[in-house]
Amino acid sequence: MLQTGQQDCAFGVFGAIDITSAPEDDTPAPRLRIVGDCVVVELSGEVDILTFHRMSPLLNSVAAGPYRVMVVDLTGTTFFDCSGLRLLERAAHRAAQHDGRVTVVCRHRLTLRLIALGGLTGLLAPAWTVGEAVRRDR
Repeated sequence: MLQTGQQDCAFGVFGAIDITSAPEDDTPAPRLRIVGDCVVVELSGEVDILTFHRMSPLLNSVAAGPYRVMVVDLTGTTFFDCSGLRLLERAAHRAAQHDGRVTVVCRHRLTLRLIALGGLTGLLAPAWTVGEAVRRDR
C-alpha cells in the first residue's frame, strides 16, 4: 500500500499501469499521492479526447482500489472538455460500485460550469482545494 506522501507509485496498489512514461501527446503524466485516507490524482495539461484513453484505465483502477475516496485535482489543467467530464463521471460510478466516491478539486470557472451543465455537481462535489476535499471525509 502507498504511504502518505508517496507519488507515482501506482503499480503495486492499482495494478500494472504505467503512469510515468512520456505520452505521445506531450500531456504530463498524472501524479498520485496519498493524503490521509484519500488518494489524490493530479491531472495537468489538457484533458480531452486525446488524453481520455490514456487516463481512463488509471482513474478506473484507482476508483476501484483500496482507498474509499479519490480526489481528482484539476488545478493544473489548461483545457477540459466533455471528454474530461465523461472521464470523471465514469470514475465516480466505478468508485460508487466499490463503496467509494470521487471529489474534484477545481477553481476554473468554465470547468465548474461544465460540471454543473453536465448535471454532475452532486456526484463530483467540487472543492476549492485538496485540503477541503480531504476534510469532507473526516
